[in-house]
Amino acid sequence: MTTTALSCGNVDRAARPDAHGARWTDVGSRPGRQELDPVLAEATGRVVVHGTDADLAAVVLRLLRKDRLAGLEVGYVPAEPSPAARLWGVRPGDARHAFTASARPAPLIRDDSGGVLLGTAAIEPITGQVYCDDERVLNGPAPRLEVSPDPAATPLPAGSDPPADPAADGLRVAVLRRGLLRRKRDTTAGRAAQASFDPTTVVQDGVAHPRPADKWVWYRHTQDLLLVRGS
Repeated sequence: MTTTALSCGNVDRAARPDAHGARWTDVGSRPGRQELDPVLAEATGRVVVHGTDADLAAVVLRLLRKDRLAGLEVGYVPAEPSPAARLWGVRPGDARHAFTASARPAPLIRDDSGGVLLGTAAIEPITGQVYCDDERVLNGPAPRLEVSPDPAATPLPAGSDPPADPAADGLRVAVLRRGLLRRKRDTTAGRAAQASFDPTTVVQDGVAHPRPADKWVWYRHTQDLLLVRGS
């Protein structure tokens, strides 16, 4: 298998892991189309990203935009512990797993601002209404709302034309509430989440949206990401 290895700008290149025969390409932090498109156009087999959750999301977004999800596997070497690393069972610096382990389908979560979610989106605090599919999971204030892909989601049928309708799952919505002694966490699984709230900042994969928002929608894409995941 041919592997394209991307070393993103916010990692220590001197400490980057052995490429297992692949050649590293240096790109910036949260690389965009000008850096990625020429590299991805020549990529076959697998793309490995060494960086942060935001770097991984940037690469996956370009794969989505260039219609390369079906043709390329994605491996992730986290530069540090992160929500996406924990979610997908990968260890910081573990290049061997990213380069050699098998890829499996993973739900790809999109949002109505044109982004993708690989780890966690958070609104903290939040006052508003939140629905997961048809179920209202919040009506009022809460210390924190989290949305993330669901690693246990059912894989979508591959190779359907037109693309298959999404399954009934794909993401998880967690509402953290204040309890008597500690915060209580209520988690709901579904295909999509819709939130309307008092204007505040949405933080997604560690990056704060540049403008305050008062609504946000996350939903499962009609095609899965081929991701190298932990067991």
